[in-house]
Formats: sequence, structure tokens, C-alpha cells
Amino acid sequence: MEMYLDSQGLGEPITEQTPTDRVIAWTLRRFAKQRMVITTSFGMEGCALIDMYARLNQPLTVIYLDTMFFFPETYDLRDRMVERYPQLEFVNRGTRLTVEDQAKLHGNELWKTNPDLCCKLRKVDPMVDAMVDVDVWITGLRRSQSVTRANLRLVEWDWRYEALKVSPLFQWERPQIWDYIKEHDVPYNLLHEQGYPTVGCTHCTAAVAGSKPGEYSRQGRWQNSEKTECGLHGGEGI
Repeated sequence: MEMYLDSQGLGEPITEQTPTDRVIAWTLRRFAKQRMVITTSFGMEGCALIDMYARLNQPLTVIYLDTMFFFPETYDLRDRMVERYPQLEFVNRGTRLTVEDQAKLHGNELWKTNPDLCCKLRKVDPMVDAMVDVDVWITGLRRSQSVTRANLRLVEWDWRYEALKVSPLFQWERPQIWDYIKEHDVPYNLLHEQGYPTVGCTHCTAAVAGSKPGEYSRQGRWQNSEKTECGLHGGEGI
């Protein structure tokens, strides 16, 4: 069983069975002198995780990547999160490549002709730049989100970004996330109530008939394609 000690190597060790609130407190203590960030795409998991960290009332940077293809509801959620958590610094590290320039370089509607390249330009490349000076990367990933995340660990080394990757919610399920959101009145994307289990870019995300906020699936993403991941966390889309 993997164990992770505190900053002085003292006290009760952290394991993958440690309650999430203690894991979060441990990261703030253990990596207090290192460059630590949370990344989010403003999905339900990310919003819940941000709230959990904000409750400890310590300064922390939240990085997001504005692809320039966010839904209006996503921009609204970002603004609500910024207002709700003034102790956190929300930083946009999204692409500077305009939609017009992308079309000149690669043709119109690249998300249809080459979705992997579109994700690389608008997500993966900006993420590489954003992670250059980061030591510890906090994510809202969960094991049950997809087969490519099934082996996710609480703490692991990410070789692409050369950072320690910590996923405190790795064993949570979507109903637990939704219960947390409701219990703590956490802002969330209103599209979840309109049949969107996950929310990405406008051109690549569609509603799923019958989907409810407490349910999770990768359906509705990159329709008419076998693509299931943008590539930020490995797997497809690189």
C-alpha cells in the first residue's frame, strides 16, 4: 500500500484510503514551499475540488485554459467561481491563437477535419506552457471517468509536464460529487441540468438525452468520432 509522508516525514502517513479532506490538507502542508496549482475545465468535479481547497482559506492558483470555444454558461460559471472564492487566484493560460488565425493556417472547422490537432493547438500546447514552472499539479480526475483513467493513482509523477500529480477525488463517483455540490451550494455549469454530463468546447459537445447531473458519461463529446480524450492527461488527442 502506497504511503506518502508529511513535509517533515513525521506523523500518520497518507495512503490511498485516507479521507479526502485530510489528503487536501496534507497537500497544502507538504508542498507549502513549492509551486502548486489546481487545473480545471470548470467541470463538476473541478468545481467541487476547488471548493474543498477554498474551505482551508489558503492562497492557491487555479489555472484554466480558455479555448475561445467555451459555452456562455461556462464563462458565466467562471465568473461565479471567481466571485465565490476571492482567496483563490484564477488564471487563464489558454491559447493566444485566434479562431481566424487557426482557420488561415489549418482551414475552417478544424475540429471536424482534424479534432486531435484542434485539441493540441487549443488545449495541449497551452497546457505545456502553463506547467513549465509547476511542481505539484492538483487535478479533479476520477478513475471511473474513462478506461484511460482507470489506473489513476492518488499521487503519481507526470513525465510530460515533469510535475507531481495529485488527484484527491480519484476514487469518488459522480453521484458523490453531485451530492457534495448540492450540500455545499457549490457553483456548477447549468448545462449539466440540460443533458450535458460533461462540458467542453461548443463545437465538440452535445447534450445526451436523459442525462441527469448526478450521472457521468463521455457521451456527447466529439460526436461522429472515436475520440474520447483531448490529450491533456495522456491517452488520445495527443
